[in-house]
Amino acid sequence: MTLITDTSRRADTQSPLIEILAERWSPRAYDKTAVIDEATLTTVLEAARWAPSGNNGQPARFIVARRGSASFVKITDALMGFNKAWADSASVLIVNVAQLPAEGERQNPWARYDLGQSVAHLSIQAQHEGLHTHQMGGFDGAAIAAAFNLTPEQDVVTVTALGVLGNADDLTAELREREVAPRSRKPLTELLLVND
Repeated sequence: MTLITDTSRRADTQSPLIEILAERWSPRAYDKTAVIDEATLTTVLEAARWAPSGNNGQPARFIVARRGSASFVKITDALMGFNKAWADSASVLIVNVAQLPAEGERQNPWARYDLGQSVAHLSIQAQHEGLHTHQMGGFDGAAIAAAFNLTPEQDVVTVTALGVLGNADDLTAELREREVAPRSRKPLTELLLVND
């Protein structure tokens, strides 16, 4: 049995980080039986609501689907690639949508950035609550938009899996290998274009 703990997946950072950031990682193995209570789910979503937002425009919108709901099935039906193999074990799937200005309205070039900040806050709050998130880009955005009758100004950007850590042995061999592989990041020096 391949058990993964937060400790075994803790980031090996060059500088000390607060624990919640060092412990955050994106699993694919979720407990298929876990249910997130409504108070905790609301807390995670509240963290997203209070993320920074340019001019307080708050363009972040979310489709929240609990496992077993019709909405959950609509989202899993639109997933592609490896995501189809594991994401249905998450307790909740959240479609992250940027509310863009309609034609003729003042444009908001930071809408997707603000959405990203909201999702980051959601992820950290989830980690604090003992949950895990995994951000996905492998999905058919047009299918999600059609399934939920989104307007052209509602841009599907990512999908977040939210749940309780499961057993890596429940994954396919290829996914299990990714799940337990050592975590790595590019060195900080490679990310800094200028550091005067």
